[in-house]
Amino acid sequence: MGLLDILLGRTKPVAPDLDQLFALPAAAVTLEAAAGFTPTGSGAVCFATVEGAAFEQTHREVQALLDADTDRTGPPVELRQDDYGYSWLVSERTPDQLPQLVNDLHAVNSSMEVNGFGPQLLCSLAAFRDDSEHRLALVYLYKRGTFYPFAPLPGTSQRRDNALELRVKATLTNDLRIEQDLSRWFPVWGAPGL
Repeated sequence: MGLLDILLGRTKPVAPDLDQLFALPAAAVTLEAAAGFTPTGSGAVCFATVEGAAFEQTHREVQALLDADTDRTGPPVELRQDDYGYSWLVSERTPDQLPQLVNDLHAVNSSMEVNGFGPQLLCSLAAFRDDSEHRLALVYLYKRGTFYPFAPLPGTSQRRDNALELRVKATLTNDLRIEQDLSRWFPVWGAPGL
């Protein structure tokens, strides 16, 4: 950053740090102890849809890599489109396989990045539930290198449990790099696994 950038208030964007994803299993232990939320085994990577042979080849390679995992007992990795036009590569594991799910999410992000599709990556998420069937996702913002909680309220309306999100933020501050700018806590309505 130069002097002109400092004077004009411009900041350098934070570089993505995919290794932050590996903090999720430890954070899950804290989340269960403090709030009663446990992993569902569902996770996904969201990206802007890209047309073209290069992207299709990358998608097929990632899907083949993840489906080749001999420990995978659930459904194969699946590509889904949401109502907003974004693509989600969804991985389903058993609830006790959060480390393997994190490996899946990391592999998808890394493959997309290595093949030049990093700018299309938006976020990754791991889903959680409590005994009352409240849903929660820990969302990793690729371009910020940070996490935030997303807690949709039960029912069909698009409303969030902001109080729960703030409690989870406070609970996980020492476990995850939490996004401090609350305006970046985007709702991920219709995200797979929620």
